[in-house]
Amino acid sequence: MKNKYDAIIIGSGVIGCCIAFELTKLGYKTLNVDKLADAGMGSTSGSCAVIRFHYSTTEGVALAREGYFYWLDWPKYLEVRDPDGMARYLNTGALVFKTPINKNLKRVKAALDELGVGYLDLQPEEIERYLPNVNLASYYPQKWVDDPQFGEPTAETIPGALWIPESGYISDPKLSTHNVMIAARAKGASFLYNTEVADILQKQERTAGVKLADGSEIEAPVVVNVAGPHSYLINQMAGIEDLMKIKTRPMKQEVAHVPAPEGIDWERDGVITSDGDIGCYSRPEVGNNFLIGSEDPECDPRLWVDNPDNYDTNFTDQFKCMVMREGMRVKDLAIPNQYQGVVDLYDCSDDWLPIYDKSDLPGFYLAIGTSGNQYKNAPVAGAMMAELIDTCEKGLDHDADPFQFYMKYMRRHLNVGFFSRNREINTDSSFSVIG
Repeated sequence: MKNKYDAIIIGSGVIGCCIAFELTKLGYKTLNVDKLADAGMGSTSGSCAVIRFHYSTTEGVALAREGYFYWLDWPKYLEVRDPDGMARYLNTGALVFKTPINKNLKRVKAALDELGVGYLDLQPEEIERYLPNVNLASYYPQKWVDDPQFGEPTAETIPGALWIPESGYISDPKLSTHNVMIAARAKGASFLYNTEVADILQKQERTAGVKLADGSEIEAPVVVNVAGPHSYLINQMAGIEDLMKIKTRPMKQEVAHVPAPEGIDWERDGVITSDGDIGCYSRPEVGNNFLIGSEDPECDPRLWVDNPDNYDTNFTDQFKCMVMREGMRVKDLAIPNQYQGVVDLYDCSDDWLPIYDKSDLPGFYLAIGTSGNQYKNAPVAGAMMAELIDTCEKGLDHDADPFQFYMKYMRRHLNVGFFSRNREINTDSSFSVIG
């Protein structure tokens, strides 16, 4: 293995692999270093891989809309076929419920209109066309499972919902990451697994590479932190964490897999739901299951993790609470005796919006704080980060003059300064997995 590269990427999740793919296309010799055994084995493998557009900010909607076309064009985009198979985009449509917390989706509707994304504005009685066994009562504000009023309706009907047909999920998030790794390798990228980064090398007040846990060193003038829940530890190694206004922190998350009610083929006919009224999202899952996750309402405990390598991987009352909430909306959805699903970590920023940025250490770049809402944006984030890195290395002062990324499918520019590490906390954020 060569000990000198143009860029070292710490992490081999879906975003890290996409950055490698895009940088190699710009002529960079790249190396991804990951402490796990293969691409996508970290938090990416626990992703629900939902492809949707209902973000709380226009910039979030725009990035998701651009990323959608990469997934539609997946084999052509990658230019290779993975011998292990190709991940597939499964279009289901998304049912997004109106609630006071999302301002009845007024901002989302405005962004969808601006970006040309089609939707139907549904009255409550129209929702049953898309969601069988539906109970239209409102339960907002959401309550934790031990609240005496948990499960009691607060209004006869919810305000309504949006039906967004161009939404769905990726069949296998880990396989999609492997697809990108194969594509990056075909362009000359290298990957080093079962290898832990112990320090960030610096020389003449800029990044110089990484030191590994075995004491060896690999040189590179560019290092990219895409370490997911470990991102804050890498920032501490680089000495830049205290210089950032927005910081990141790992959070434990649980996702439930629950059998569909009898007589419903949810694996075949199911849709994405984002139900802020009960604080849950869902999608179809193999085995005719509902996959159910939390939209992180304020009443729920935040399960912050001090050590991402040592945390409780057991299910908690979060599982029971999510399933019971979903059962308020979907009649006859039963709580299984044996819990099944996923326990994993998010990489959360202070305002739940990602950081795509340079840092105060020249040559050290950030693609972090991606929580549970940036998997869908991985291909476009890879392209955006590669161009940001290349432009900054050629002299752009991104802090003073933010890079404007041209979205090739949307044919418009996106101000990458929106994702700055030094932004003020964005009060338009949902402060949840919605982003």
